[in-house]
This record gives sequence, structure tokens and C-alpha cells, in this order.
Amino acid sequence: MDHPTAPLPASRHVERAHLPGIKLLPPPLRDRLHRWVIDALRHDGAAPDYDLPVGDPGLFGPDTVTWKIHADFPAMMAGGLAALMLQTLHPLALAGVWDHSSFRTDMLGRLRNTITFVARTTYAPRAAAEAAIERVRAVHRHVRGSVPDGRAYSAEDPHLLTWVHCAEARSFLQGYRAYCHARISTQAQDRYLAESAYVAEALGAREVPKSLAELEAFFRDVRPELVCDARTREVLAALDSVRLPIPLAGLGRGLFLGAAANLLPYWALDMLDRSPIARLRDRAAARSLKLIAPSIRDAMAEGGLAWRACVRTGSDYAKLFRWGG
Repeated sequence: MDHPTAPLPASRHVERAHLPGIKLLPPPLRDRLHRWVIDALRHDGAAPDYDLPVGDPGLFGPDTVTWKIHADFPAMMAGGLAALMLQTLHPLALAGVWDHSSFRTDMLGRLRNTITFVARTTYAPRAAAEAAIERVRAVHRHVRGSVPDGRAYSAEDPHLLTWVHCAEARSFLQGYRAYCHARISTQAQDRYLAESAYVAEALGAREVPKSLAELEAFFRDVRPELVCDARTREVLAALDSVRLPIPLAGLGRGLFLGAAANLLPYWALDMLDRSPIARLRDRAAARSLKLIAPSIRDAMAEGGLAWRACVRTGSDYAKLFRWGG
């Protein structure tokens, strides 16, 4: 997730990155798109300094696959929405959202919180990233209760934390494979899973998959725990109606939600009763997002958090979009 929270000091300005792909937007529209997205995703809380200390690689660093995957804004947005859709299928994980969040009245705020956490743990200096993890752990200590059938849940449950992480990791990888120009090898995907497991384990997850094979096995084993019920449908309805403070908000929401649904595994689509017509719309949205992704990526590059983290570490931002060699 790559969006700026403050301007970079003028003394540390670098030239605009030249990213691959055909850009469809002229500079004025590109800049306007940048402002729209920033206004929609801006987090109200205090933000850490992404520019200092110089040289601090954070939890990962510029040579990691995690920095590459999370730098691709359109892929991460679609992947993040797909993760939320997938997560609604676990009744114990969903119960924490149902009982302890304001998703009915502020779904956009929940999305912003998720984006902010992923951004900070990926690109912020180490102290700020670790502080973000500790804040989430503190919140989790108070998120507990029971579902209607009497089973207890806790946001500190290692298995539920692993479920949430796996839904995100799978969706981010699928989003990158679908909407980024780059082809990512199986080895690189395994490396991403091994790297990103660090944050999940720091939050309390255990037995976190660290390869595609382990991830596939996890989903195979967890599927008997999943259901699509009235709660699932209500949360998804709230997601479908989230109000974005941008022009043509309905069109943009439909595009990203459709492109997100297209990333879900077949068994999740079946559980969600995604109709054949809806799946056709999802595929059309996916094709549209792939077409405009280079323009979105270009608009969100300079000044974004990945860009600022590269400046902080003295690394080449454009390298995040190259593989091999």
C-alpha cells in the first residue's frame, strides 16, 4: 500500500521514477487521480516519519520481495479487498469485526486502518513498524466474546491470526500476479510468504505457512471451519456500499470490488454464491483494472511511502518493479 502522508523535504527530492506499462492519463489527470486517492485513504492518526533515520531498512528492506509486492498500489488495493471478502467466511474471525468494530457506519475507516498497518509494517523505520504491531496487539487483548452457537473467540487466538494473515498473503500475491506487469516466480512467492510471516508471528500467529505448498495445505485444512451466513452477507453488503470521497465513487468501487472478487479461489466464490453473471462482471473489472493499472501506479509513485522508504535507504524506487538481473 503506497500512499503519502506528508511531503518529502525538498533537500531530499529525487527525479520521478519511470515505471513500465502504457500510461493512459496526461499529467494533469494523473496528478488529480493522486489527490483523489490520497484524500480517500488518508488516515487521521499521527503518522511516523518515513524519511528518518537515514539508512533504516525497517522490518524488511529494499532487497526483499515484500517491498516489491507491497509497492504495487492497484494490486494491493484489489488484493486487500479480496482478503476482506475471504476473511468473512470464518465465523470466529468475523465475530471480532461484528462485535468490536464500526463496520456498519465506518467501513472506509476500517479499510484505512488496514492499509495503514500494512504500510507501516512494510515501509516505516523499524521502531515505528514495531510500535504499529504493539498497538494492534494491545487492541486484540480486548477483542473477545462468543458466537451465536456458544463458541468463544479471541483476537489473540493464534489460529485465527494465522487465518487472517493467510487470507491477506494469498490475496496480495494473487493481486500482484493478476494486475502487475511483472511475472513473479514460484521461488519469489515462497520468499514473500517466508518474509511476511514475520509480522503475523509478531502479532501472535503460529504455524504460519512459509511457502505456496504450505499455504495451499492451510486452506485445504481450514475449509471445514468456513461458512457463509447472514453475518457474512451483511459485512459484504457494507463493503459493497462503502462511500469513497472521490468523483465517480460508485464506478471506482465497483471496479476494485469486481477485480478483487476475481482473485478469490473457486471454493470461496461458490460459498459466497457468486452468480455466473457476477463472475462475468468480475472478469470484466479485472481486465479493466489491468488496463489502467500502469496509470494508477504512475500516479501513486512519487511521494508515496515506498518511494520515501527508498529515498531513506538510498535505493532505487524503480527497481521495486524489476525482477532478475
